[in-house]
Amino acid sequence: MRVLQLAPVWETVPPPAYGGTETVVHLLAEELTRRGVEVTLCASGDSVTSAKLFSVVPQSLRAADLCEDALQYGLMHAALSLRQARDYDLIHCHSGPPAEFGMALSHLVDVPMLMTLHNHLSQSERLIWSSYRGWYNTISHHQHLHSPALPLAQFAGVVHNAIDVDSFPFETEKDDYLLFMGRLVPEKGPHLAAEVARRLGSRLVIAGKVAAPEEREFFDTVMRPLIDDNVVCFVGEANGRQKRELYRKARCLLLPLLWDEPFGLVMIEAMACGTPPIVFPRGAAPEIIENGRTGFLVNDVVEMAEAVRRVREIDPSRCREAVQDRFSPAVLAERYMAIYRRILGDAAPEGSAYND
Repeated sequence: MRVLQLAPVWETVPPPAYGGTETVVHLLAEELTRRGVEVTLCASGDSVTSAKLFSVVPQSLRAADLCEDALQYGLMHAALSLRQARDYDLIHCHSGPPAEFGMALSHLVDVPMLMTLHNHLSQSERLIWSSYRGWYNTISHHQHLHSPALPLAQFAGVVHNAIDVDSFPFETEKDDYLLFMGRLVPEKGPHLAAEVARRLGSRLVIAGKVAAPEEREFFDTVMRPLIDDNVVCFVGEANGRQKRELYRKARCLLLPLLWDEPFGLVMIEAMACGTPPIVFPRGAAPEIIENGRTGFLVNDVVEMAEAVRRVREIDPSRCREAVQDRFSPAVLAERYMAIYRRILGDAAPEGSAYND
């Protein structure tokens, strides 16, 4: 099987810090290659992979400070990547700025295409989505149920994201701090995590990305006044090593979501370290967390504070085992390969795509 993986070029694959989509693309390319699939990864030139790497952009757009020029770089990335499509059995596109160009150009290639929706559909790209004729999959059941139907495309199934579980250190002895990890934007709720910490008088460590204009504005107007380096501490955007250390020793992860997140890698990253997430039940959170067993699903800051008091009821080993069983690279690759076989018309049964 020969598969062309078309990744966004906004972030490096794998990303040095923030970048959920790019993390998953990297794991999938590595696991498919390990299984003997002939993979070409179309990504930024500073990406690292065991697969064949094809790049148009020498650096990721954020690393090269080219985000304002995403249109021209993204278009050339997609066009020159798909020019070699006839050499492959299947094209697997991963949504995110600006990979949607792959869908727009799909009418020019005869090779079957699968698009993974890592994000919610945008009305600004409605013409692209509504005219796409390939296959698509979602990364959670909630995302599938709440995404507008793509009239010409075929739904291939649900495949949850994964992480490299072995790279996350497991720890049962925790320090006495709470953790927020993620982009600093209103919908992620870092200001509510700060409110929980103040209610409890507990230390909150915030690690997050502040790069895009909307992130900087929210940080300056809302978050900066809350940071006192005593109860609420901000440590910046954590790289891979730093975030693993923060997860490892945190008492729990706070994620007071104010939007329907399609998946949320931070939840399974924390669980892999034996750190229970306490999360508002938005988006895919109820699919990821077993309430009272691997974390808590709560409805407001009052319930979140109470769950923090009860967090020692959660066995860290159960958190780790849940991630190993459900969100490993092996599981990710198996479920995508089932979809690939179905698209290519092999003898896989109709229900072989992950639909758990």
